[in-house]
Amino acid sequence: MSFDAGPLEELAARTRFSGVVRVDRADGEPYEAAFGEADRRHHVPNTTDTRFAIASGTKAFTALTVISLIADGTLEPTTPVRSVLRGDLPLIDEGVTVEHLLAHRSGIGDYLDESQLGDENDHVLSLPVHRLASTEAYLDVLDGHPTVFPPGERFAYNNGGYVVLALIAERASGVPFADLVRQRVCEPAGMERTAFLRSDELPGDVAVGYLHPDGLRTNVLHLPVLGSGDGGIFTTVGDVVALWDAFLDGRIVAEPEVEEMLRPRSHCVEESKRYGLGFHLHETRELISLEGSDAGVSFSSTRDPSDGTTATMIANVSRSWDVAILLDELLGF
Repeated sequence: MSFDAGPLEELAARTRFSGVVRVDRADGEPYEAAFGEADRRHHVPNTTDTRFAIASGTKAFTALTVISLIADGTLEPTTPVRSVLRGDLPLIDEGVTVEHLLAHRSGIGDYLDESQLGDENDHVLSLPVHRLASTEAYLDVLDGHPTVFPPGERFAYNNGGYVVLALIAERASGVPFADLVRQRVCEPAGMERTAFLRSDELPGDVAVGYLHPDGLRTNVLHLPVLGSGDGGIFTTVGDVVALWDAFLDGRIVAEPEVEEMLRPRSHCVEESKRYGLGFHLHETRELISLEGSDAGVSFSSTRDPSDGTTATMIANVSRSWDVAILLDELLGF
């Protein structure tokens, strides 16, 4: 059954949506469409091959990387975080394990606590963004945040926890985190267009992130110059579908690890969803989703593993959700 894109395209035109949309179904060719501009200054249009930042969608890459290190014995789910951090980040509780961080149940203080943040376009980092050019450099913003609750007590979405995971993965393996993600996630999935990129030297095929629907103000002063475990990877809608396919086919981590990652660890009542390890899970159905939101970035991708239907939206503007919401409605998600 073909996808009726009429309502979506009408909404995209009316709201001046800037980004890309892709719908994949097992019984037909994918629907892909691009809207708006990747570079407003030079009037470069977005295309279906444009690369976009996906903010917290990066957390799935981090989780898969860490799970692959668990699978090969480099780490264990029960590995105490302190055993790898040694003297760094002394306020992290000794009881916190790798699995606590993966499941957002660690209770550690968060350098970007989303429950305390204001507008996404606010300047929220406590040091100049150009200093955040490596995972080790994040120690300066991760430090000094007291424990919020005992490890395992409850779910609390935690950006800092995923940077700590990247730091642990890097130290345990001896390989820089971006290289780990490329070797253990992108290459097995065939994601040739996906990588961590510096925001101050973006290639010409990458969409610039804009703070507002109009104007030239970008997000280059709002986000780390180079991302890490909690955000900052750039990809295409095609590569996102490749990630879903490879993950669920057991080509990144094996089927037992896939099942563990999709086993619900928490029920997030306020968001009407559940959470596994690195992936959001529908409250009652078998839908799996990834989300990302930041200054100049909006990302949503949902997969129905029962039939392979996938809906993906990536935008290079803050808070650009109307199209993603309608897309899920049209597909019955």
